Amino acid sequence: MIKAVLPGMRARHSGAIVNISSIAAQLTPVGSGYYSAAKAAVEGLSGSLRGELAPLGISVTVVEPGAFRTDFAGRSLVQSATVIDDYAATAGKRRKENDTMDGNQGGDPARAGAAIITAVESSEPPGFLLLGPDALAGYRYIADARASEITKWEELTSGTNVDA
Repeated sequence: MIKAVLPGMRARHSGAIVNISSIAAQLTPVGSGYYSAAKAAVEGLSGSLRGELAPLGISVTVVEPGAFRTDFAGRSLVQSATVIDDYAATAGKRRKENDTMDGNQGGDPARAGAAIITAVESSEPPGFLLLGPDALAGYRYIADARASEITKWEELTSGTNVDA
């Protein structure tokens, strides 16, 4: 889609690209590795595009929604028929969570759409937009945990240059 619309945006020196990721790119829930990896790739692509397209007047926003009342956990969610007992305490719990999630998500898709439009139409559209209080709380939790781990391993991390 980006390849299809980008030539016109470049010609006009204006436009907005909105890519939908997921808080799963940060939370990396067990049992959702493929999904999390795909969403992380969307974020990497979006970040690079943002730097490439900003000088051309084209904004790029990646959106990380939390749980919204869409069909995500309904008929569009297909889980493997194979249950592996070794994963009962990890991915198995996620399978059960997926079975009970549909229709119980807190996010309103109409409000999410309106929020995206507000962000994109602002004078400085964000490069990164969280949607939903669950996404915000999850992101802050992960950011704090990562900051703590970075501090814990800072000496080892910083000691990897070639000695001069």
